[in-house]
Amino acid sequence: MARNRLKDLRRRVYQVLEQGALGDGLSSWVDRGLVILIVVNLIAVSLESIPRYEARYATEFALIEYVSLLVFTVEYALRLWSSVEHGPYRHLPHMQSRIKYALSPAGIIDLVAVLPFWFAMLLPSDFRFVLVFRMVRFFKIARYSPAMRSLLDVLYNERRALVGCLIIALGTALVAASLMHLAEAKIQPEKLGTIPDAFWWAIVTIGTIGYGDVVPVTALGKVIATVTIFAGLVLMALPVGIIATAFAEQIQRRDFIVTWGMISRVPLFAELDAAEISDVMELLRAQVAEPGEIIVREGDDAHSMYFIAAGEVEIALKGKKEPLRLGVGQFFGEVAVLRRARRSATVIALARTNLLVLDAHDLHALMERDPRVAERIEDVVEKRLGRDAVPPRRKAEHET
Repeated sequence: MARNRLKDLRRRVYQVLEQGALGDGLSSWVDRGLVILIVVNLIAVSLESIPRYEARYATEFALIEYVSLLVFTVEYALRLWSSVEHGPYRHLPHMQSRIKYALSPAGIIDLVAVLPFWFAMLLPSDFRFVLVFRMVRFFKIARYSPAMRSLLDVLYNERRALVGCLIIALGTALVAASLMHLAEAKIQPEKLGTIPDAFWWAIVTIGTIGYGDVVPVTALGKVIATVTIFAGLVLMALPVGIIATAFAEQIQRRDFIVTWGMISRVPLFAELDAAEISDVMELLRAQVAEPGEIIVREGDDAHSMYFIAAGEVEIALKGKKEPLRLGVGQFFGEVAVLRRARRSATVIALARTNLLVLDAHDLHALMERDPRVAERIEDVVEKRLGRDAVPPRRKAEHET
């Protein structure tokens, strides 16, 4: 029994730290707290480098560091302990799973974020330069930022193309440096007397930086510089275009997967096949409601209906003493949309709620296109408000 409880606790720790489910409040708060602590660390490191701030707020800076060190150490220990719950590691012995996590890029960053500071406390003051490793904590943000994770994934996936761009740029710089050496070596021997010296000029020119510390003075040198500058514009555009295109595709794929997962949790669409779900996805848009936020207000025009992918809402219906609570997989707002009337109730989010919004004209088109969806919606309307609330088309079906 105790072993099972420990295993459940370990799994819960892993879920909170690594893969909190959509709508998991504790996981969201932990992630936000760690991100805030990382940002505070970065600001403190920057301000501490200013002598007058270091002298004036030394106690505050030290407190921030000690609290951060404690939190990040506990975090690392918990991640190491719960890493056996990671999917690819579950078939491995626990010790091997933890070693794999410790040697992973994320594990190394987590370790570097804390280990040097424990050593720094034991080292003489001359060796306290290791505190510069505090800046490594910036990379921990990638764990909590989908955008940064997507960018890192893009850089990894496009690594061959980017390495190719780098090789082409270095080759072009070498050729430009050689030509500039031949053209200017006798005129500027101290700056362009060797190909390695000229290589510096070629790099800053291709990089479109052009410090101006080395400039050609001969006509041939200026022609070579002009061609090099235009080549640099093309060479710099290549990796930018590759990264921008791949990043946009990565974001699109991520949004597709997230929306697909949200739709698949709605029982209304459970019987739809992949092609039909893709069609529905084109009609839906995502919306997030914070706790206490009014999603729809009584008396407003009804423009959309809502599906709950995560969270919970409360609806105060007329004629009913107790408010109606709806959770994951349920929907609301369909009655006013079907009647083309105003909202008959106010809907409030009880927790952070992820919604999928379907506009009125898209709802009618979907019901016309897929009778299964229409029948389910009308069944829910009839159960909630009675047969009188069923649209005329459905009433005719009952009567016949």
